[in-house]
Amino acid sequence: MFTTATFIGYLLGGFRGAVVATIGIFLPSFFFVSISGPLIPHLRRSPLAGAFLDGVNVGAWALMAAVTLFLARAAIVDVTTTVLAVSSAFVLIRYRVNSAWIVIGGGLIGIAMTVWR
Repeated sequence: MFTTATFIGYLLGGFRGAVVATIGIFLPSFFFVSISGPLIPHLRRSPLAGAFLDGVNVGAWALMAAVTLFLARAAIVDVTTTVLAVSSAFVLIRYRVNSAWIVIGGGLIGIAMTVWR
């Protein structure tokens, strides 16, 4: 959604359109986080609001887990993708490598496999 806004902004208004669209899609989130940030400690002190925030956290974790499983079923389709997924998870968990390096490495492996086929 976010990159799509930037892309459409670029198509409609060039570089300036892309910048305006990107700012327009991200600025409200930054605004609301900056406003709500100081309120969270106060809300946590309330038993009812604290329970609500705990429920929101659990819901967010469940949503991320469901999306991860959905994407894994679509992406892990053969031995190569299985090996990449397992080795990537191992490297991320064991060595705490920045995930950008995992993406770059996976892309390079994909390119190399395409060239060698």
